[in-house]
Amino acid sequence: MSGRSRRQFLFDAGGGIGSLGLTALLGQDGLLGAPSTGSCAIGSGTAKQPHFPARAKSVISLFMSGGVSHIDTFDPKPSLRKYAGQPLEGKGDVIVRQGSPGPLMPSPFTFKKYGQSGMDVSEIFPKMATMVDDFALIRSVHCQSNDHVQAHYELTTGMIRMGYPSVGSWVSYGLGSENQNLPAFVVIYDMHGGPFGGPTNWGTGFMPATYQGTVFRAQGVPIIDLRPPASMSDSQQQARLGLLDKLNRMDSARYPANSELAARISSYELAYRMQSCAPEAVDISAESPVVKKLYGLDDTRTEPFGRQCLMARRLVERGVRFVQLYHGGLGIQNVDTWDAHDNIDDNHRRHAAEVDGPITGLLTDLKATGLLDSTLVIWHGEFGRMPISQRGVGRDHNPGAMSIWMAGAGIKGGQIIGSTDEFGYKAEDQPVSIHDLHATILHLLGMDHTKLTYRFNGRDMRLTDVYGNLIPQITKL
Repeated sequence: MSGRSRRQFLFDAGGGIGSLGLTALLGQDGLLGAPSTGSCAIGSGTAKQPHFPARAKSVISLFMSGGVSHIDTFDPKPSLRKYAGQPLEGKGDVIVRQGSPGPLMPSPFTFKKYGQSGMDVSEIFPKMATMVDDFALIRSVHCQSNDHVQAHYELTTGMIRMGYPSVGSWVSYGLGSENQNLPAFVVIYDMHGGPFGGPTNWGTGFMPATYQGTVFRAQGVPIIDLRPPASMSDSQQQARLGLLDKLNRMDSARYPANSELAARISSYELAYRMQSCAPEAVDISAESPVVKKLYGLDDTRTEPFGRQCLMARRLVERGVRFVQLYHGGLGIQNVDTWDAHDNIDDNHRRHAAEVDGPITGLLTDLKATGLLDSTLVIWHGEFGRMPISQRGVGRDHNPGAMSIWMAGAGIKGGQIIGSTDEFGYKAEDQPVSIHDLHATILHLLGMDHTKLTYRFNGRDMRLTDVYGNLIPQITKL
């Protein structure tokens, strides 16, 4: 463990578990199942029928980890400039994560109106601003916690506590897979490392492990140890597969309630099929120079996230249900994520430059290929940031308000939903909870969030617990 922190060690260990045995377990145990004779293309899976006709088949979640400031991106507040330097009053006790509340601080960025809708967008997103008529902006989202880890859990599982299935797992459980040779739920995180909270963000909690997310790497080989050692011949691998398959199925018949064993068998079978399909699915070398440039692969700043976005398009194109992309990893604190405690100008300007082009390229590409009609794209962080200053030029965490946008799946673009108070401190008009957001996502996928349940400890559990209201401007046609 020399040179590595305990946190990093545990995160890496958890990542192995979160990859359903596709790392060390594959290398140690081999793979199970017979060779697949099916195609790598969409349509070869075991899809389940939704509750009602769906508007989306897949979801691409663009998670800006660290907490994007809504008042510096999509929710301009002129009052911050008018009352700059004065305390935030009339809002009750102002609770901050670090230090003491500072005075009101205006945004260092200018805003302009874009598109036919005239939506205000910060100067740090000049390319994304050209797409405003294609997405619906929700300015009144709020969450429960001002802690990164708990807020991540809430965005990804609906709960601020560990032990609950992620939204991608619920989608996988509810809809199945359209491609038996690829996972239904894929996670691709930042080159600087995984997000706050680690693999719990894509875990299955109390549901069978087979529904959890499979981690793909954006750089290098997508899945470590997916292929057998070069020294192993096809016949040797088949012999091992046959023996392991026989032994595991004997054990499975003896202990039918052992969901972990069933998940292990299922994951190994999937891993064997993925040996031929997964590398092709994320091999962007086949893409044209025009497409690569569209995603920013010709620029060192945008290439890492551009690669993630292009991989996401290729995965949904092949039937993957839910793709979770993270921008911002646990490398250098307050530097490699959107966590702008020290300097909002430097932090957000740098990270916006890394994602602005790739996200615009993704939307443009999905729109041009017709995939945007059947793909829901969501842009979000885990919370917003305070309208008051921290350390003079930074901003602290703010769970009371954040901006997200949703595109595709027949959503009417160019609209603004909800609003915050004059300073951007709290969601005020049409507050949208995370349960509301999750209910809306499931609805667009053809699922009623009150009917998508899993029996656990004598109770029918669901992603939205006992809450959740649809966002009418999103769900109506």
